[in-house]
Parts: sequence; structure tokens; C-alpha cells
Amino acid sequence: MAKIVTAVIFLIVIIILVSCIKIVPQAHAYILERLGGYKATWSVGVHLKMPIVDRVAKRVSLKEQVVDFEPQAVITKDNVTMQIDTVIFFQITDPKKYAYGVESPITAIENLTATTLRNIIGDLELDETLTSRETINAKMRTILDIATDEWGIKVNRVELKNIMPPKAIQDAMEKQMKAERERREAILRAEGEKKSTILVAEGEKESLILEAEASKQAAILKAEAEKQKRIKEAEGQAEAIRTVQKATAEGIEYIKAAGADNTVLTLKSLEAFAKAADGKATKIIIPSELQGIAGLTKTIAEIAAVDSKAE
Repeated sequence: MAKIVTAVIFLIVIIILVSCIKIVPQAHAYILERLGGYKATWSVGVHLKMPIVDRVAKRVSLKEQVVDFEPQAVITKDNVTMQIDTVIFFQITDPKKYAYGVESPITAIENLTATTLRNIIGDLELDETLTSRETINAKMRTILDIATDEWGIKVNRVELKNIMPPKAIQDAMEKQMKAERERREAILRAEGEKKSTILVAEGEKESLILEAEASKQAAILKAEAEKQKRIKEAEGQAEAIRTVQKATAEGIEYIKAAGADNTVLTLKSLEAFAKAADGKATKIIIPSELQGIAGLTKTIAEIAAVDSKAE
């Protein structure tokens, strides 16, 4: 019986000792109390507490936490009531202050967020509220961070998740946006038509320029062709004259080589004048030195005619 009691006592001691060993995981902290008072803050690792007199009063997560609060009713400077829901990103930096600074930290942050949001929105009009989210976020983060520093909490970011104006305001805004979109569409259409007209005009201008260039080029080519034609005709006439002159020169040389006297040359000249007249000329001017030869020729012809009659 004594052995059984000893074994039970030994087992109870082992269980108590094991329960006094605590392992703190990463990104966590434990608040240790001794006889109801703060004793220490355990960080990551293995820790041993005194049995019965020590206890882990609070387990605190050091990770960044996100809290999405319910929409809050706020009134703008121009008396427009709207609903705004807020998202808070915070992190516990001092586990002791977090454990003993405020009874319910999350509830305290929610109420502080609501009052801060009402104060900021109350100084803004509706249009400013809708277009100043970054400014509102920055102001709220600064105010909340200062207020929650005593609770061991650091507010990293504040975001306005959604801004919900009244239904009538939403309808008016939708109509305004629709009118703005229609105005932009009309402007874009007009700009498109303007650009199209300009492009068409530029195309017609380019076409006229190309046509003028083509006409100019055609005229130049035509003039070149006419010029070449006249040059060829002139060259042909010159060649013909050279050929005639050459033939005449060769004939004269031939006559000279045959020993013809001046009389024969004169007769050849007369034949040339006859050919020049070609039966079309009504008057031929004969040089004076040829006139005597012509008379002599006539006399010789008459003598030849008398002789032929006498026979």
C-alpha cells in the first residue's frame, strides 16, 4: 500500500514539474504573474515557472493584426450623413502594457476609431471626403498611433474600406458621372472627326502634289523627246547637206581630173542653175561672168543649126 502511495505522489510531482515547463513559440510573448502580480515577460524559448505561485496570465501575439470594424455613421461639413467602415492594421509592441493598459484593447481601438473618424469627416465636405482618402487615412493613423502607444499597440495603417453616401446622393453622382462620360464621348467623337477630316485633306493634298509632279515630269519628258526629235532632224539635214556637198566636190574633182576646160565647167554651172530652178522659178539671176559664156554657147548652137540645113 505504501508503495502505491509513493508511486502516486511521485507521479503527481512529475506532472507538476512538467506543467511548470513552458515553451513560447515564435512571434509570441507570455505574461508571467507571481501571486497575482506581474513577474516577467517571456519571449521565444523554453521557460520554467514556480509551481502554484506562478502562472501565465496572458498569451500575446506579436504578429501584425487586422481588424475590420462595422460601418460608422458620420456627418460631413455640408450635413450629408454617410456610412464608413474602417480597417485597422496594428501590432503589439509592449506585451506588458497591452496586458495591463486597457481592459479590452480591441473595443477601445474601435471606439477611438469611430470618434476620430467623426471628428475628421466633420471638417470636410462630401466631395472632399470622397477624394481625400489618403489624407483621412494619414490623419487617423497618426491620432490612433499616439493614443494606443500607452496600450503597447502600434497602429501601422488605417484604411477607409468603403464610403457609402445616401441613396439620393449616389443617384445624383451616377447621373453626374453619366453626363461626364457622355461629354467625354462627344469630345472624343469630335476629335476623331477632326483628325479624320485633317487626314483626308492631307491625303488630297498629297494626291494633288503627286499629280502635279507627274504632270511636270510628263511635260519634261515630252519636251526632252521633242528636243531629241529636232536634234535628230537637224542632224539628218546636216548629213544630207554634207552628202550633197561631198558628191558635188567629188564630181568637180572628177571633171578636173578629166581635163575639162572652163567652158565645160560653165555649162555644168548652168545645168546646176537649171536644176535649182526645177521648172518652178520665174526668174534666175545669172552671174555676169556666165553671161558671155551663155552668148557664146548660143552662137555655137546657131552655127551648128546652119550647117545642118546646108547639108
